[in-house]
Amino acid sequence: MKAKKYIASLITVYLCYFTHGMQALILSQNIPYFSEKWGYVDATAGAAAVSLAITATGFGKFISVWIGGEISDKVGRKKMAIGGAILYVLCFSGLLITNSMVIASICAFIAGVATSGFWDASLYPAVQESAPKYSASALLGIKLFVSISGVVYPLLVVNFAASGQPQLSIILPLVMSVVCLIMAIVSPFVYDDQMKESKKDKNSNASKDVINKEIAEAKAKMLVKPNFLVNFITMFYGFVCMFIMYGAQQYTKAFGLNNAGLSETQAAGLTSIYTLGSIIAVIFWAVVMGKLRWNPLKVLLIDSIFTAVALAIVLVFRSPAIVYVSIACLGFFAAGGALQAGLSLRQMFIPGPKGRNTGIYYTWMGLASTFLPFIVASMTSSVGETQAVYIMMALLLVFAILAILMMGYLVVQHKRIFGYSAFDKMHD
Repeated sequence: MKAKKYIASLITVYLCYFTHGMQALILSQNIPYFSEKWGYVDATAGAAAVSLAITATGFGKFISVWIGGEISDKVGRKKMAIGGAILYVLCFSGLLITNSMVIASICAFIAGVATSGFWDASLYPAVQESAPKYSASALLGIKLFVSISGVVYPLLVVNFAASGQPQLSIILPLVMSVVCLIMAIVSPFVYDDQMKESKKDKNSNASKDVINKEIAEAKAKMLVKPNFLVNFITMFYGFVCMFIMYGAQQYTKAFGLNNAGLSETQAAGLTSIYTLGSIIAVIFWAVVMGKLRWNPLKVLLIDSIFTAVALAIVLVFRSPAIVYVSIACLGFFAAGGALQAGLSLRQMFIPGPKGRNTGIYYTWMGLASTFLPFIVASMTSSVGETQAVYIMMALLLVFAILAILMMGYLVVQHKRIFGYSAFDKMHD
């Protein structure tokens, strides 16, 4: 962190993503509540409707994050952070009031735009700018707060429902969104301050001056230019990683209920176990990358291998005890900051404006979060929820194997581009 004044901006970022952790789960964790609220009598039809609403969130992410990154580089991080918080307030207000699945889907779409087009496009770069030397570890802090929210929120949902007040599951993130809005208004951001300083020179283009200096320094560390496949993999990994992480996050509860014979409370606990595994991983990998200076590529290769192992075990051995342990391991390796480390990897191999790189990477991510719930909704309608969720878990395994192959290729390319092995300590 460059100065104590930017502690407030880091707090703002992490608070926003704590709130996002609730938004990411609000539909999947409240399927019975929303199904009834939207007028569905048949449980299967209601579950399919919720999956379609989740698809709207992913679509909002997909169409907004690339352009959001470009805008963030031009106007600064603060304005985008404020805009995202306002949209979150609108989203949760709509979900609380409406009894229409269509309006709820529009609210979910707004949440997707707010998350990726505004917050991801501005707050991910803001964290890297606040702690440039430890950017990979700082990015993992985002995942930490999303994960903490993911542990607490599912348990709160069960308790709110049991007490006859399920609407509190919406009111809580609505209140948090208002707090995020206030924090975004009062907090300073490094990039915005740099732009202000650069603007004092009338012959200077503020945003370009700040960006070009960072890009030149990053490219100076390269021996050769990355090839097309490296460029593609560092983008496409956003899709692969998000497909695995989003699938596990959204449907572990459904898998526990339909495929592992768990009760409602036990299945909600499964989601919390998954998220607890991710919290432990975030702390572990942050120390490993920050203090021991492990390369994020080394971390992602390990993550990919053990993600595949955990998914294979879940699919073959479905007794409750084994499922709990395997899902905890899945949370550790698939959701322990892999998505954030992948963004750090993108910036390392393909240096560019952070907002733009975030936009490119998260566009692929948004495509995954749109595609996955859509195919689950389609499969649920055709073969039933039990079979659909099992097929989805099998697809996650296929993508985990693909991630192993991708990271293996990048390990080879790392030596060629930077002149040292990805298994060595990072060279500052």
